Amino acid sequence: MSLACTLDRPACDITPEGQDYETVCRVIECMTLDYRQQPSLEDLARQLNQSPTQLQKVFTRWAGLSPKAFLQAVTLDHAKRLLGREGLPLLETAMELGLSGPGRLHDLFVSHEAMSPGEWKARGEGLILRYGYHPSPFGQALAMVTERGLAGLAFCDAGEEQACFEDMARRWPRASLIEDPQASAPFMQRIFDPSQWQAEQKLNVVLIGSDFQIRVWQQLLTIPMGRAVTYSEIANRIGQPQASRAVGAAVGRNPISFVVPCHRALGKNGALTGYHWGLTRKRAMLGWEAGRI
Repeated sequence: MSLACTLDRPACDITPEGQDYETVCRVIECMTLDYRQQPSLEDLARQLNQSPTQLQKVFTRWAGLSPKAFLQAVTLDHAKRLLGREGLPLLETAMELGLSGPGRLHDLFVSHEAMSPGEWKARGEGLILRYGYHPSPFGQALAMVTERGLAGLAFCDAGEEQACFEDMARRWPRASLIEDPQASAPFMQRIFDPSQWQAEQKLNVVLIGSDFQIRVWQQLLTIPMGRAVTYSEIANRIGQPQASRAVGAAVGRNPISFVVPCHRALGKNGALTGYHWGLTRKRAMLGWEAGRI
Protein backbone atom coordinates (compact mmCIF):
# COMPACT_ATOMS: atom_id res chain seq x y z
CA MET A 1 0.00 0.00 0.00
CA SER A 2 1.26 3.45 -0.87
CA LEU A 3 0.68 6.06 1.83
CA ALA A 4 0.40 9.69 0.78
CA CYS A 5 1.55 11.11 4.09
CA THR A 6 5.28 11.53 4.62
CA LEU A 7 6.48 9.69 7.68
CA ASP A 8 10.17 10.50 7.29
CA ARG A 9 9.89 14.18 8.10
CA PRO A 10 9.67 15.82 11.55
CA ALA A 11 6.03 16.21 12.60
CA CYS A 12 6.39 17.07 16.29
CA ASP A 13 9.02 18.23 18.70
CA ILE A 14 11.05 15.47 20.33
CA THR A 15 10.33 15.21 24.04
CA PRO A 16 12.89 14.37 26.74
CA GLU A 17 11.62 10.79 26.57
CA GLY A 18 13.13 10.43 23.11
CA GLN A 19 11.60 9.52 19.77
CA ASP A 20 8.35 7.94 20.98
CA TYR A 21 6.29 11.13 20.92
CA GLU A 22 7.50 11.99 17.43
CA THR A 23 6.57 8.52 16.26
CA VAL A 24 3.08 8.77 17.72
CA CYS A 25 2.55 12.21 16.14
CA ARG A 26 3.59 10.91 12.74
CA VAL A 27 1.29 7.91 12.96
CA ILE A 28 -1.65 10.09 14.03
CA GLU A 29 -0.97 12.51 11.21
CA CYS A 30 -0.83 9.69 8.69
CA MET A 31 -4.07 8.06 9.82
CA THR A 32 -5.84 11.42 9.97
CA LEU A 33 -4.79 12.39 6.45
CA ASP A 34 -4.94 8.97 4.80
CA TYR A 35 -7.91 7.34 6.50
CA ARG A 36 -9.30 6.50 3.04
CA GLN A 37 -6.36 4.13 2.56
CA GLN A 38 -7.22 2.38 5.85
CA PRO A 39 -3.51 1.75 6.59
CA SER A 40 -2.85 -1.35 8.65
CA LEU A 41 -0.46 -1.56 11.59
CA GLU A 42 1.97 -3.40 9.32
CA ASP A 43 1.79 -0.61 6.71
CA LEU A 44 2.56 2.03 9.32
CA ALA A 45 5.34 0.01 10.93
CA ARG A 46 6.98 -0.60 7.57
CA GLN A 47 6.99 3.12 6.77
CA LEU A 48 8.63 3.85 10.13
CA ASN A 49 11.08 0.94 9.94
CA GLN A 50 9.69 -0.45 13.20
CA SER A 51 8.21 -3.78 14.14
CA PRO A 52 4.41 -3.87 14.35
CA THR A 53 4.63 -5.12 17.93
CA GLN A 54 6.85 -2.24 19.04
CA LEU A 55 4.74 0.37 17.24
CA GLN A 56 1.55 -1.03 18.80
CA LYS A 57 3.11 -0.88 22.26
CA VAL A 58 4.44 2.67 21.90
CA PHE A 59 1.28 4.10 20.35
CA THR A 60 -1.04 2.46 22.89
CA ARG A 61 1.06 3.69 25.82
CA TRP A 62 1.05 7.28 24.58
CA ALA A 63 -2.41 7.59 23.03
CA GLY A 64 -4.38 5.33 25.38
CA LEU A 65 -5.78 3.27 22.50
CA SER A 66 -4.36 1.12 19.73
CA PRO A 67 -3.59 2.42 16.21
CA LYS A 68 -6.52 0.35 14.91
CA ALA A 69 -8.91 1.88 17.46
CA PHE A 70 -7.68 5.39 16.61
CA LEU A 71 -8.19 4.77 12.89
CA GLN A 72 -11.68 3.45 13.59
CA ALA A 73 -12.49 6.61 15.57
CA VAL A 74 -11.27 8.82 12.69
CA THR A 75 -13.20 6.75 10.16
CA LEU A 76 -16.36 6.86 12.27
CA ASP A 77 -16.13 10.64 12.60
CA HIS A 78 -15.94 11.01 8.82
CA ALA A 79 -18.75 8.45 8.36
CA LYS A 80 -21.05 10.56 10.54
CA ARG A 81 -20.19 13.64 8.48
CA LEU A 82 -20.89 11.86 5.19
CA LEU A 83 -24.12 10.23 6.34
CA GLY A 84 -25.36 13.24 8.25
CA ARG A 85 -24.36 16.62 6.89
CA GLU A 86 -23.63 15.42 3.34
CA GLY A 87 -26.43 12.86 3.18
CA LEU A 88 -24.56 10.18 1.21
CA PRO A 89 -26.11 6.71 0.83
CA LEU A 90 -24.51 3.84 2.78
CA LEU A 91 -22.69 2.30 -0.20
CA GLU A 92 -21.15 5.61 -1.32
CA THR A 93 -20.14 6.39 2.27
CA ALA A 94 -18.39 3.03 2.62
CA MET A 95 -16.51 3.53 -0.64
CA GLU A 96 -15.51 7.10 0.28
CA LEU A 97 -14.06 5.82 3.56
CA GLY A 98 -11.98 3.14 1.87
CA LEU A 99 -14.08 0.32 3.33
CA SER A 100 -14.77 -2.78 1.27
CA GLY A 101 -18.52 -2.31 1.46
CA PRO A 102 -21.57 -1.47 3.61
CA GLY A 103 -20.90 -4.56 5.73
CA ARG A 104 -17.68 -3.06 7.09
CA LEU A 105 -19.48 0.24 7.71
CA HIS A 106 -22.24 -1.63 9.56
CA ASP A 107 -19.69 -3.43 11.76
CA LEU A 108 -17.97 -0.13 12.56
CA PHE A 109 -21.19 1.50 13.77
CA VAL A 110 -22.43 -1.51 15.70
CA SER A 111 -19.09 -1.80 17.51
CA HIS A 112 -18.80 1.86 18.44
CA GLU A 113 -22.34 3.25 18.46
CA ALA A 114 -24.38 0.15 19.40
CA MET A 115 -26.56 0.73 16.32
CA SER A 116 -26.41 0.27 12.57
CA PRO A 117 -25.38 3.18 10.30
CA GLY A 118 -28.97 3.29 9.01
CA GLU A 119 -30.32 3.61 12.54
CA TRP A 120 -27.74 6.30 13.35
CA LYS A 121 -28.66 8.22 10.21
CA ALA A 122 -32.35 7.91 11.06
CA ARG A 123 -31.68 9.47 14.53
CA GLY A 124 -34.66 7.67 15.98
CA GLU A 125 -36.84 7.91 12.87
CA GLY A 126 -39.46 5.18 13.05
CA LEU A 127 -38.87 4.69 16.78
CA ILE A 128 -41.89 5.22 19.01
CA LEU A 129 -41.11 6.51 22.49
CA ARG A 130 -43.93 6.72 25.01
CA TYR A 131 -43.39 8.89 28.04
CA GLY A 132 -44.99 10.05 31.22
CA TYR A 133 -44.29 12.05 34.37
CA HIS A 134 -44.60 10.22 37.68
CA PRO A 135 -43.89 10.97 41.35
CA SER A 136 -40.75 9.37 42.76
CA PRO A 137 -38.73 9.51 45.98
CA PHE A 138 -36.56 12.12 44.24
CA GLY A 139 -39.13 14.46 42.76
CA GLN A 140 -40.92 14.27 39.44
CA ALA A 141 -39.58 11.53 37.18
CA LEU A 142 -39.84 11.41 33.41
CA ALA A 143 -39.89 7.83 32.13
CA MET A 144 -39.51 7.03 28.42
CA VAL A 145 -40.21 3.54 27.12
CA THR A 146 -40.23 1.58 23.89
CA GLU A 147 -41.67 -1.83 23.09
CA ARG A 148 -38.24 -3.22 24.01
CA GLY A 149 -38.02 -1.68 27.47
CA LEU A 150 -37.08 1.39 29.48
CA ALA A 151 -35.14 3.87 27.33
CA GLY A 152 -34.94 6.93 29.54
CA LEU A 153 -35.39 8.05 33.14
CA ALA A 154 -34.86 11.66 34.19
CA PHE A 155 -35.78 13.87 37.14
CA CYS A 156 -36.99 17.42 37.55
CA ASP A 157 -38.41 19.84 40.06
CA ALA A 158 -41.80 21.51 39.79
CA GLY A 159 -41.95 23.84 36.80
CA GLU A 160 -38.98 22.20 35.05
CA GLU A 161 -40.92 19.46 33.27
CA GLN A 162 -40.62 20.94 29.77
CA ALA A 163 -36.88 21.56 30.06
CA CYS A 164 -36.41 18.01 31.32
CA PHE A 165 -38.43 16.64 28.40
CA GLU A 166 -36.47 18.66 25.83
CA ASP A 167 -33.17 17.50 27.34
CA MET A 168 -34.18 13.86 26.90
CA ALA A 169 -35.91 14.30 23.52
CA ARG A 170 -32.70 15.67 21.96
CA ARG A 171 -31.25 12.17 22.21
CA TRP A 172 -33.79 10.88 19.66
CA PRO A 173 -34.46 13.92 17.43
CA ARG A 174 -36.50 12.04 14.80
CA ALA A 175 -38.38 9.63 17.05
CA SER A 176 -42.12 9.79 17.53
CA LEU A 177 -42.71 10.95 21.11
CA ILE A 178 -46.12 10.16 22.53
CA GLU A 179 -47.24 11.19 25.99
CA ASP A 180 -48.65 8.00 27.47
CA PRO A 181 -48.29 7.76 31.27
CA GLN A 182 -50.12 4.43 31.27
CA ALA A 183 -47.34 2.88 29.19
CA SER A 184 -44.56 4.13 31.48
CA ALA A 185 -46.39 3.57 34.80
CA PRO A 186 -45.59 -0.18 35.09
CA PHE A 187 -41.88 0.60 34.82
CA MET A 188 -42.10 3.27 37.49
CA GLN A 189 -43.91 0.91 39.84
CA ARG A 190 -40.96 -1.46 39.69
CA ILE A 191 -38.02 0.93 39.70
CA PHE A 192 -38.42 2.22 43.25
CA ASP A 193 -39.75 -0.97 44.83
CA PRO A 194 -36.75 -2.94 46.20
CA SER A 195 -38.95 -6.00 46.71
CA GLN A 196 -39.09 -6.32 42.91
CA TRP A 197 -35.33 -6.08 42.41
CA GLN A 198 -34.98 -9.79 41.78
CA ALA A 199 -32.87 -11.62 39.21
CA GLU A 200 -35.92 -13.54 38.03
CA GLN A 201 -37.83 -10.27 37.54
CA LYS A 202 -35.57 -8.58 35.04
CA LEU A 203 -36.26 -5.02 33.96
CA ASN A 204 -35.49 -4.62 30.28
CA VAL A 205 -33.59 -1.46 29.39
CA VAL A 206 -32.61 -0.01 26.01
CA LEU A 207 -29.20 1.67 26.09
CA ILE A 208 -28.10 3.55 22.98
CA GLY A 209 -24.65 5.08 23.02
CA SER A 210 -21.09 4.78 21.77
CA ASP A 211 -19.04 1.68 22.50
CA PHE A 212 -17.13 3.58 25.21
CA GLN A 213 -20.32 4.88 26.81
CA ILE A 214 -21.91 1.43 26.83
CA ARG A 215 -18.85 -0.04 28.56
CA VAL A 216 -18.96 2.68 31.21
CA TRP A 217 -22.70 2.19 31.77
CA GLN A 218 -22.21 -1.57 32.05
CA GLN A 219 -19.66 -0.97 34.79
CA LEU A 220 -22.13 1.26 36.63
CA LEU A 221 -24.54 -1.66 36.70
CA THR A 222 -21.98 -3.76 38.62
CA ILE A 223 -21.72 -1.29 41.54
CA PRO A 224 -23.71 -2.72 44.48
CA MET A 225 -26.33 -0.60 46.20
CA GLY A 226 -24.80 1.37 49.05
CA ARG A 227 -21.38 1.42 47.43
CA ALA A 228 -19.65 3.98 45.26
CA VAL A 229 -16.58 4.01 43.01
CA THR A 230 -14.51 6.77 41.47
CA TYR A 231 -14.25 7.63 37.80
CA SER A 232 -10.64 6.42 37.85
CA GLU A 233 -11.71 3.03 39.20
CA ILE A 234 -14.22 2.68 36.38
CA ALA A 235 -11.54 3.72 33.87
CA ASN A 236 -9.27 0.97 35.18
CA ARG A 237 -12.04 -1.61 35.00
CA ILE A 238 -12.68 -0.94 31.31
CA GLY A 239 -8.98 -1.02 30.51
CA GLN A 240 -8.62 2.75 29.94
CA PRO A 241 -6.75 3.96 33.05
CA GLN A 242 -6.04 7.40 31.56
CA ALA A 243 -9.65 8.07 30.60
CA SER A 244 -11.09 9.28 33.91
CA ARG A 245 -12.41 12.52 32.42
CA ALA A 246 -13.97 10.66 29.49
CA VAL A 247 -15.58 8.28 31.99
CA GLY A 248 -17.03 11.28 33.83
CA ALA A 249 -18.49 12.59 30.57
CA ALA A 250 -20.02 9.18 29.77
CA VAL A 251 -21.50 8.98 33.27
CA GLY A 252 -23.10 12.39 32.72
CA ARG A 253 -24.67 11.17 29.46
CA ASN A 254 -26.33 8.14 31.06
CA PRO A 255 -29.94 8.24 29.77
CA ILE A 256 -31.43 5.94 32.41
CA SER A 257 -30.72 7.58 35.74
CA PHE A 258 -30.94 5.62 38.98
CA VAL A 259 -31.57 2.29 37.18
CA VAL A 260 -28.12 2.60 35.63
CA PRO A 261 -26.68 4.02 38.87
CA CYS A 262 -24.54 6.93 37.74
CA HIS A 263 -25.17 8.47 41.18
CA ARG A 264 -22.78 5.85 42.59
CA ALA A 265 -19.86 7.28 40.57
CA LEU A 266 -17.65 9.78 42.39
CA GLY A 267 -14.88 12.16 41.42
CA LYS A 268 -11.26 12.13 42.51
CA ASN A 269 -10.73 11.12 46.14
CA GLY A 270 -14.40 10.23 46.44
CA ALA A 271 -15.69 13.77 45.94
CA LEU A 272 -19.37 14.24 45.11
CA THR A 273 -18.99 15.79 41.67
CA GLY A 274 -21.64 17.19 39.38
CA TYR A 275 -24.77 15.17 38.70
CA HIS A 276 -26.93 15.85 35.65
CA TRP A 277 -30.06 16.11 37.78
CA GLY A 278 -28.46 18.03 40.67
CA LEU A 279 -26.10 17.21 43.53
CA THR A 280 -28.90 17.41 46.09
CA ARG A 281 -30.72 14.65 44.25
CA LYS A 282 -27.51 12.60 44.07
CA ARG A 283 -27.06 12.87 47.85
CA ALA A 284 -30.69 11.90 48.35
CA MET A 285 -30.28 8.79 46.19
CA LEU A 286 -27.19 7.65 48.06
CA GLY A 287 -28.92 8.23 51.39
CA TRP A 288 -32.09 6.45 50.24
CA GLU A 289 -30.07 3.41 49.25
CA ALA A 290 -27.97 3.45 52.41
CA GLY A 291 -31.16 3.18 54.46
CA ARG A 292 -32.15 -0.01 52.64
CA ILE A 293 -29.07 -2.17 53.11
